[in-house]
Amino acid sequence: MALPLESVPNLSEGREEATLDALREAMSGPARLLDVHADADHHRSVYTLVGSGEELVDTLTAGIRRAVELIDLGRHEGAHPRVGAADVVPFVFLRPEHELDARVAATELADRISSELELPVFFYGRLTEDSREPAFFRRGGTEALQRRIDEDELSPDRGPDQLHPTAGAVLVGVRRPLIAFNVNLRARNAEVAREIAGIVRERDGGFPGVRALGLDLPSAGLVQVSMNVTDWEASALHELVERIVAEAHARGADVIGSELVGLMPAGAAVEAAGALLKIDGFDPTRVLELRLLDD
Repeated sequence: MALPLESVPNLSEGREEATLDALREAMSGPARLLDVHADADHHRSVYTLVGSGEELVDTLTAGIRRAVELIDLGRHEGAHPRVGAADVVPFVFLRPEHELDARVAATELADRISSELELPVFFYGRLTEDSREPAFFRRGGTEALQRRIDEDELSPDRGPDQLHPTAGAVLVGVRRPLIAFNVNLRARNAEVAREIAGIVRERDGGFPGVRALGLDLPSAGLVQVSMNVTDWEASALHELVERIVAEAHARGADVIGSELVGLMPAGAAVEAAGALLKIDGFDPTRVLELRLLDD
């Protein structure tokens, strides 16, 4: 079966239904829209698209154009860090041999949104030599990013040297599939979630390929360990949850549930199922539908 490319744009809107409806409509073709996940506390929506490179570039250009029209970062407050109305736009290759296709499409999108929408674009992930990630650009928000540009620490890869007054910048990248996965806790304060995030993330000696933040979810009355699992084969989800549960209990907190943002690779779900069911040698080749897709 020929696999398409995937893109998972993250837009800085998670509350206004009329705006979310307009963004969904803009993202509905010619690429195929598989999923929309909106979160009011994060004030963010995540769109899962698949298609050819050309289909994705056309769809994303239309969606980003609509985001620029409707989202004003000057009035934006949310738990998730961001530097743009269209904050991050990754192109995801599902098989290694499609990485070049993802790079070509990402570069074409950057050219279009910088020229047509006059937005500065910064590359991340496999579009950069040092594999810098979105957090590198987000620290301190848009004011800090503009200051770093003005001081010649950074320069956009495409587009103007001035951030858009209401839409900021766009981070465009290329990466492998990842799992955006959150665990919600009932705890005395968000510091508990931040402590646990520091324990599980790779940067501080935790699980390989795990990036994590501790966030407050005021509307839900909860706190959250918000994660991107960039290498699910190195860090199994069920083991990650087990560690978070143990650390939460040690701090007098309760795990309320977990949340998947967007879609996840089937292999990660199969691995978790095999471990919990204690089936020896259980892998994607033992799942009927996945075997049919490979034939």
